Amino acid sequence: MMNKKNASTARPAVFLDRDGTVMVEKDFLGDPAGVELLPRAAEAIQLLNQRGYLAIVVTNQSGVARGYINEDDVRAVNARLQDVLQRAGAKVDEIFYCPHFPDGVIPAYRMACDCRKPRTGLARRALEMFEIDMSRSAMIGDRAADIEFGHNLGLPSILVLTGYGHAEKERMEDEFLPAPDFIAADLREAVNWILARTAEDNRTA
Repeated sequence: MMNKKNASTARPAVFLDRDGTVMVEKDFLGDPAGVELLPRAAEAIQLLNQRGYLAIVVTNQSGVARGYINEDDVRAVNARLQDVLQRAGAKVDEIFYCPHFPDGVIPAYRMACDCRKPRTGLARRALEMFEIDMSRSAMIGDRAADIEFGHNLGLPSILVLTGYGHAEKERMEDEFLPAPDFIAADLREAVNWILARTAEDNRTA
């Protein structure tokens, strides 16, 4: 997937899952008051900010299609997450979400879309908004769909063992699903791996 913008000014991005990766997993969260950062998540994102990476959240929010929450709820939770991160000295550059689900009960959202991970529609939206150097970018998440999403984009993909990470690791092994490039205890360890890998690439270039 190529960036349509000026490659000379492009920045690397780390695509981040939201629930279970940046914030505590709370199924179909619609109340902004329930936003709770995972330990070391703000620290990890702050490090990306300092190193010049775009931090872009890509999240499936099928609760909209299932009728549990609505898009206003999703936007309110996302705004609260951005506020909590900002107060902690960190910043996500944008949050993209998919409200669809093929078996949803809300007709307007019941579809097999191109934006539900592991499909790459959310990344295409990010590429339309930002100048991204995909050759230096990566994906972090706690689900098999996150790993497949990253691989579909040609990105190194890291599974974190927060959220559903432990269960998904076992499922991926049992079902012979595509393996992550690295397994990290949490977001900070995943970011450390990305930065160390980038440093090594620079030394051998």
